[in-house]
Amino acid sequence: MATTEQWKELESKYYMFLVRRQPMVLERGEGARVWDVDGKEYLDFTSGWAVNNVGHCNEVVADAIAEQARTLLQTSNQFYSIPQLKMAEILVENSCLDKIFICNSGAEANEGAIKLAKKYGKKNKDGAFGIITALNSFHGRTMMNVSATGQPHYQELFEPIPTGFTHVPYNDLEAIKSATDENTVAVMLEPVQGEGGVNIPDPDYLPGVRDWCDQNNILLIFDEVQTGLGRLGTLFGYQNFEVEPDIITLAKGLGGGVPIGAFMAKDSACAFDPGDHGSTFGGNPLTCAAAHASTKYILDNNVSENAAKMGEYLGEGLRKIQANHEFITDVRGMGLLWAVEFDSDITPDVIAACNESGLLMNPMRPNTVRLMPVLTITEAEIDEALERLEEGIRNATS
Repeated sequence: MATTEQWKELESKYYMFLVRRQPMVLERGEGARVWDVDGKEYLDFTSGWAVNNVGHCNEVVADAIAEQARTLLQTSNQFYSIPQLKMAEILVENSCLDKIFICNSGAEANEGAIKLAKKYGKKNKDGAFGIITALNSFHGRTMMNVSATGQPHYQELFEPIPTGFTHVPYNDLEAIKSATDENTVAVMLEPVQGEGGVNIPDPDYLPGVRDWCDQNNILLIFDEVQTGLGRLGTLFGYQNFEVEPDIITLAKGLGGGVPIGAFMAKDSACAFDPGDHGSTFGGNPLTCAAAHASTKYILDNNVSENAAKMGEYLGEGLRKIQANHEFITDVRGMGLLWAVEFDSDITPDVIAACNESGLLMNPMRPNTVRLMPVLTITEAEIDEALERLEEGIRNATS
């Protein structure tokens, strides 16, 4: 059995240096916990970057993967396949959307949604192609999504980048109105900005955007790669705001740990014709079986409701910790997506100290950490995590 250092040496030798990894080598997971190769146990409040919504190694998902792996792995979209159609049915029937295309990641889902909007503009808006997105948004790593993302540091090293995107402040309806012109075909927003800081809009913002889009024949796209599948306490994030999008993108929690993405659209927005879009692996039987099992588990076990309830409980606990430390300037979140912000750049110290105490979090900003546990988390596990967070904060700042 290789040691932690031996595995890290192997990574250094063979893997491109693109991520500043946390120091542990994770080997096993179950529910809300993971273990490293040295046997140390952690409460995982990253959940694979908001991916393992139904818990690590959920038995229902694992059984579906195993059964499908012995049955049929890949056919391509040249043929019908049952898991793909079952997954399409469960998502459409439980949403406000009418049709789906299944792909392999959130970046692919957003790329497909952007293509669909542009095709809609060609068909219905005299070739309009412009898309308004928000500052501090994050839409993926492909060149088109880098351009859509409203964070300049993701773009500067890769210029020239695709054009056609206008970035405006988030939670500012007047900015969207001012940016709209005859070339605008869509507004693309995260209902709650995740990577950009767990930024929650005012109650009237998204309804106002919906009204503006309706008035101007503009598509409303919600990037729910992070907020979908129960993360905000409802199956889809848009349900928190009583706003229906024309197009929605999904990934992360969709597969229960298996890489898969999808974009869904209302019939009125389905502008694609045969041959306009495609994917070799998109919608393959293995990943669709996992995604169907995970989604059905969320629905059958009221996982979204648990996320809402546990999110309130986690928020209360985080605010109690905030009350004990003047340097914690903000605690914000919805469902089981939370951020804790400090008055200085102490995130690296807090992360390291919490690692020692057995809590994994996401270092989102030099002064901000993000918490996004599995949606099956219990009060007892949250209590334990809060104790470890308090211990880590004390050790990091003493």
